[in-house]
Amino acid sequence: MKLTLRIWRQHGPRDRGGLVDYRVEISPDASFLEMLDVLNEELVRTGAEPIAFDHDCREGICGMCSLVIDGTPHGPERATTTCQLHMRTFADGDTITVEPWRAKAFPVVKDLVVDRSAFDRIIQSGGYITAPTGTAPEAHAIPVPKPDADSAFQAAECIGCGACVAACPNGSAMLFTAAKVTHLGLLPQGQPERYSRVAAMVETHDEEGFGGCTNTGECTLACPKEIPQDVIGRLNRDLLRSVRQR
Repeated sequence: MKLTLRIWRQHGPRDRGGLVDYRVEISPDASFLEMLDVLNEELVRTGAEPIAFDHDCREGICGMCSLVIDGTPHGPERATTTCQLHMRTFADGDTITVEPWRAKAFPVVKDLVVDRSAFDRIIQSGGYITAPTGTAPEAHAIPVPKPDADSAFQAAECIGCGACVAACPNGSAMLFTAAKVTHLGLLPQGQPERYSRVAAMVETHDEEGFGGCTNTGECTLACPKEIPQDVIGRLNRDLLRSVRQR
C-alpha cells in the first residue's frame, strides 16, 4: 500500500505546530503503530527528526497509543485501540490525517504525545479504598450480587486512554471519572467512601480543566472498551446524594 500521511508535528508545548505530509509504503497486514515505526526508520535514515508518539504494550491493554486518525479517536474501527488498528482498514492511495488528543486538560508535549497526568490526579483524589481488605478473599466470602459484579467489572475495563475526552465536544472526562467511581461504588469494599469519593473526583475533574458533560454520547462511541453511558448516570446520582449529605 502506498499512503500519504498528514501528521501533526509540534516541537514543544509552546510551538504552534502544524500538519506535515509524508509518503509511506507499507503492508496491509501491518498495524498502525508498525507503520509509524517504518516511517520513523526512514526519517532517521535520512537524518530527519522522528515523529514522537506514545505506545507501550501494543496489545490493546494500556491505552497509551492515543491518536486521532481521520478525525476519530483510535481510528475508524470501533472498539479498538490504535495499536490494534491494521492498515488493511485503509485503501491503497489513501491520505490519512494523524493528530494528538485535542483537549485543554491534555496539553501537547511533542508531536503526537500529550500529557494525560490529569487522569492520575483524578484517581489520586479518590479512586481507591482506604479500608484494609487484606489479601484476596476466598471465592464467595463476600457475597456480591451478580448484576453488581458484572457492572463493576465492566466499568473496571476502562484503560484511561482518554478517547472519551478527545471525542467529547466539551472535552469532558466524565466517562473516565464515572467508570472509576462506579467500579468501586458497586462493591462492598467501596461503600464507606462512596459519596466522599465521587465528590472529590468530580471536583478534581473540574479543577483540571475538563469540560462539563452534556450527555452527547460521543464518549461511549469512541471508547475502545465500550464503557456504557449509564455509569455517568450512576455518578450523577451519587454526586447528588453526596451534596445532600453535606
